[in-house]
Amino acid sequence: MSVWLVTGAGGMLAPDVLERLAADGIEAVGAGRADLDITDPESVRAAMAAHRPVAVVNCAAWTDVDGAESQEEAALAVNGTGPRVLAEACKEAGAVLLHVSTDYVFAGDGTEPYAEEAPTGPRSAYGRTKLAGEQAVLDVLPDTGHVVRTAWLYGAGGGNFVRTMIKLEAVKDTLDVVDDQRGQPTWTADLADRLVRLGRGALAGTVKAGVHHGTSSGETTWFGFTREIFRLLGADPERVRPTTSAAFVRPAPRPSYSVLGHEGWRDTGIEPIRDWREALAEAFPSLVAAERGGDTPDITR
Repeated sequence: MSVWLVTGAGGMLAPDVLERLAADGIEAVGAGRADLDITDPESVRAAMAAHRPVAVVNCAAWTDVDGAESQEEAALAVNGTGPRVLAEACKEAGAVLLHVSTDYVFAGDGTEPYAEEAPTGPRSAYGRTKLAGEQAVLDVLPDTGHVVRTAWLYGAGGGNFVRTMIKLEAVKDTLDVVDDQRGQPTWTADLADRLVRLGRGALAGTVKAGVHHGTSSGETTWFGFTREIFRLLGADPERVRPTTSAAFVRPAPRPSYSVLGHEGWRDTGIEPIRDWREALAEAFPSLVAAERGGDTPDITR
């Protein structure tokens, strides 16, 4: 049976990818950091030899956006060198590689959705390291490398903005949330579905290598996103008040505009991800259960 290898198994996205593969009857192996160091060629070669995957989904990444500003070399090892090592191993094995990237590869000052082929221009160390990973995958695997950019990701399996807002709603009378950053909240389960469908198409020869944008349709601000979270909780959305990014100065600059276009899906036979509100409503029960039944997560965005 054909096997898929999913890296970053201890993160928020990989468990949903593994669940989606299982639902399709595809044998898959999830590898966490302790099992597979993507920056180490010997570790990667050993994993490829042991599992002989036909496809690799790279969910492993340095996601500490602010930490990358002071530790760019360490972030580059994971986000830039790691994908190159995986790509070279996939080239040797004849395997397809699906690599998850980010909206941070763009300058974030646009006024209309960024197309897949739009010029990049990262303004943070995190964005620079992720762009290096994209370029490595596409350079090494021009025919079998797939880059899928996502943004504003949330899910039940890890700390994220939605779970944090669920927690804060219970303990804060009001919340001030930035209203000058626009993006597309994206559920990990929806992204996992597109990754698997894209990989299956690649293996079948119906999907060409290149870049796709794995974000929800529609757009909002963090303020609008939080008001929708409050509404779903049955709380008064008026308790959420708009503010500006200047009120929350962080080491890494945040993009003011992170909306990604989805034209790249047109020729794949796969539709873009649905509207963010519809996805959030479906995901919400599992997010509330995960947050109220477990440890308090940190904001990772």
